Formats: sequence, structure tokens, C-alpha cells
Amino acid sequence: MTEPGLFKDDDIIRRITREGVLIASGGAASILQTSHPAVGQGVYDHSYTFANPLARLQNTMEWLYAVQFGTRDEAEIISSFARRMHDTVNGPGYDAQDVEPQVWVGATLFDVSLRFYQALFGRLSRNQIEEFYQQTRVYAQLMGAPAEAQPQNVEEFYVYYRKQLESFELTEASKKVAYQVLHPKLPPHLQPGLAAIRLLTAGLMPEPLRAQYGWKWDASRERRFLMLVNALRVVYPKLPLALRTAPREFYSRNIRKKIEKAGGRGSRISVRSTA
Repeated sequence: MTEPGLFKDDDIIRRITREGVLIASGGAASILQTSHPAVGQGVYDHSYTFANPLARLQNTMEWLYAVQFGTRDEAEIISSFARRMHDTVNGPGYDAQDVEPQVWVGATLFDVSLRFYQALFGRLSRNQIEEFYQQTRVYAQLMGAPAEAQPQNVEEFYVYYRKQLESFELTEASKKVAYQVLHPKLPPHLQPGLAAIRLLTAGLMPEPLRAQYGWKWDASRERRFLMLVNALRVVYPKLPLALRTAPREFYSRNIRKKIEKAGGRGSRISVRSTA
């Protein structure tokens, strides 16, 4: 019998996040997160993004897949690794243990994945969106933010999200981190896909922030963005499910290896269901 996870196979969070193409929207989520002054400064001062962007992507994806598809133990152990990394991330004006930035990071993961998924698979119903939001609230909880510190439903979420976006005045740290996310030092065979990722990231970025980052966005660039999304909408859903979920299988294997190497040790925190 399979050990239960935080979610069941028929939960909407699993239906959405099984799609490996969502990794392509990770740049937008990452830059939205570091647009928050405290998050941006913390990443700039302490992250290994600049030295090894692929390692940071791998750690992020392992955490997400552990939460979404792993057993409860796997989700909590991998989350404990992340929390320990955050223990030392503090400085003037920021602390990774603060609840407010944790809530913001979780909010971006919900927003970007929902928007990109709907762009490729069509609109979800209001009830489905609410269900997905309630389930994704676990992200911030696993990082230490209590459920009551987050918007309690989708209506509250969008009020909160708009206010956050309107309040951000980008710092130099946030801009430098964003540049590194979009222009990482990667092996030559991975470079060709970066242009498409940069276009997708710019197109998914809300306009107030896109303008602050100084990214060119005109009718021609918007047309190219829509052409890219439309091509993905036509081609991607027709791919075999095994191919679409291959990243999940890859990262899930890494999760099990990492936990085995650590001897299965990790601190536990109680996660209250929000579904």
C-alpha cells in the first residue's frame, strides 16, 4: 500500500502541477518572488543562484514535487531541509523566517502556475480555482507561515496580490537577481532555449513590474509571446502523459535519493489541511 501524501491523486493540485511544462514559467515565479524587497535582498546576499542556477532550480523543483506528489514524510523532510537553509538568511531589513515574505512566495507559485496552466489547457471553473488555491496554501505553511496569516479564499487573495504588486518599488538587488535568472551561465547545449524562456517570463510578468524592470514590451514582442503560447497550447496537451510528467518522475527519484543519503532525517511541523 502506498504511503499517503499531503494530497490525493484526484486533487486538482496534482492534476495541474504534474505538467512538466510549468517549469518553463519558473522564471516568472522566481522574479515575482524576488521583486519583494526582502526576498530580493535575501536571495542576493545569500543565494547560490549566481554561482549555480541549475542547482537552485533543482532544489526548488524537488521541494515542490515532494509537497505535491511525495509521501507526507517526504514532503516534510524536504521542507525541513529548506527551512534549515533559511535559518541563516537574514540581514538588515530581511529575515527568511518572517511570515510576510513566506506568504508572498507561496502566492506567486499559485498565481503563475494557474495562469500558465489555463493558457495551455483552458479556463478552470471558479470552484476549481478556489480548490487549487486552498491546496497551494500549504506551500507557505510548510515554510512556517500559519494558515491564518494567508488570504483565506481566492477573493481575498486577489485583493492581497494586487496590493502587493502595486506596492513594490524594485531595489537594485531585485534587478540584479532578475538579470541573473534570465541570463544564467549555462552549458552551451542549454543556451538556445533561454530566448523562449525570457519571452515567456516577460509575457507572464504583470505590467507594473515589467515596466520597472525596464524590459522592452511592444506589439511585436507581445505577438511573439502569443505565438509561443498558442503553439504550446496546440502541441503540448497532445503529447503522451508519460512525457509530460517525466520531470516529476526525475525529481521524485532525486528526492528519494536525497532523503536516503540523509538517513531519512528531518524535522517535522504540523500542516493543517486548507482544502
